[in-house]
Amino acid sequence: MATQASLPVLIGKKRDGERLEEEEIQSFVRGVMDGTAQQGQIGAMLMAIRLRGMDAVETLALTRAMAASGRALAWPPAWRGLLVDKHSTGGVGDKVSLALAPALAACGCKVPMISGRGLGHTGGTLDKLEAIPGFRVSQSPEQMLSILERVGCCIVGQSEELVPADRVLYALRDVTATVDSLPLITASILSKKAAEQLSALVLDVKFGSAALYPTPESARELARSLVSPQPPPPAARTPGWRAPGLSPPLALPCLPCLQVAVGERLGIRTAAVLSRMDQPLGRRVGNSLEVLEALECLEGGGPPDLRELVTTLGGLLLWQCGLAGAAEQGRERLGQALDDGSALRTFEAMLGAQGVPPATARRLCTGTPTQRCQVLGQASVREELPAPQGGWVQQVEALPLAHVLHDLGAGRARAGDPINPRVGAELLVAVGQRLREGEPWLRVHHDGVLGAGGRGALQAALRLAPGPPPAPPPRLAEIILPPGPPGPPAEAATAGAPPARRDGR
Repeated sequence: MATQASLPVLIGKKRDGERLEEEEIQSFVRGVMDGTAQQGQIGAMLMAIRLRGMDAVETLALTRAMAASGRALAWPPAWRGLLVDKHSTGGVGDKVSLALAPALAACGCKVPMISGRGLGHTGGTLDKLEAIPGFRVSQSPEQMLSILERVGCCIVGQSEELVPADRVLYALRDVTATVDSLPLITASILSKKAAEQLSALVLDVKFGSAALYPTPESARELARSLVSPQPPPPAARTPGWRAPGLSPPLALPCLPCLQVAVGERLGIRTAAVLSRMDQPLGRRVGNSLEVLEALECLEGGGPPDLRELVTTLGGLLLWQCGLAGAAEQGRERLGQALDDGSALRTFEAMLGAQGVPPATARRLCTGTPTQRCQVLGQASVREELPAPQGGWVQQVEALPLAHVLHDLGAGRARAGDPINPRVGAELLVAVGQRLREGEPWLRVHHDGVLGAGGRGALQAALRLAPGPPPAPPPRLAEIILPPGPPGPPAEAATAGAPPARRDGR
């Protein structure tokens, strides 16, 4: 057990750049959980990790210790190889999960998607779903199992029993300026996924002015720490690339600059997509509005960039778990589920299974746009902003748009703050479009509290130029795949998370 006498020794080792043994890392996590580690000591260890880093073996040990701090989800043996999930580092207008989970379930996957709430300028999947009357994000492991048996997917919040060490450490990372630590991010993400007992995972790592990572290089560093121990060949940057039949390395390099495929060592086939987040994803931002746009995607329509990201992420998962012969085939199959209505029907079934009254779910999924707005409700004011001058649209900056909507009530400054799901904005223009002075370019949904400062910030987000812009870079910048063939991974029990206990702990 970690004690006040031993913890300073461990902190000192990491402070001085020494590596911690697996037993020492387990001792630290036990101290976090049993209360023998003081908050100051935990914060000191987090800062030491942030400054000195962790090698691959340490990161893997931390991930396993965190996963073992709580209950692991248990699934029927017949589902092995079919359990998949997706994680995003967060962005503006990112409603991918709402369409991706039911589309994957319609293709034969089991999707126990554990999502989060919005904090700061980024939106949260749970907040979007709670804009739907009756939707319950709190589901026990037993309820999740029942929903997956009946529907194939669920989208829920993290339960009190799942990786409790992560909740403690994440809260302290937020107040100790250690959120951006690569090993801490890796362990936080993968400990929860290990406890889910997943077969395959895909990560959407965003970069740009409105993302956690400003550059593709910094996003790539995280992606490779989760996925691949070596740079993939150039062909791996297209969705149709097929991984060569290489075996994962048996030895784990102990270099801080070279993280191995931690997800692979946990028994999870993991891939990552690097996507740009300078402009909003899709055309609508705000919880209720993003539900409406996700429904359009589930009907086979919606913005092309949203559909591209949904089908690319889903195609990778179908390939990784063996339901498609290649990523491109998986992408086509996902697109078919969106086009033939099976994904939308699965979404409707998921709503009903998670508390939405059947009539409400049917009206939302099959109703007219007006009926859908009646279900979700609308803000009292829908104000269109005119272009301050004529010109060609070069960009609509996501970050100032998100900040204004946040101030209007669409987001929260700290966990637990209430939000207004009806606040949002609709983009009425696209990059490359020519605007005349006074022509509307943005429709803002609010409850009468948009002031001159907010309008000015929104107008500044519209970037115009006298001539047309060059061709914009693709939304999807790179795909990073693990070495080795796709298919069912090694037994996920190697993650170190214990099976579900009968006493519910």
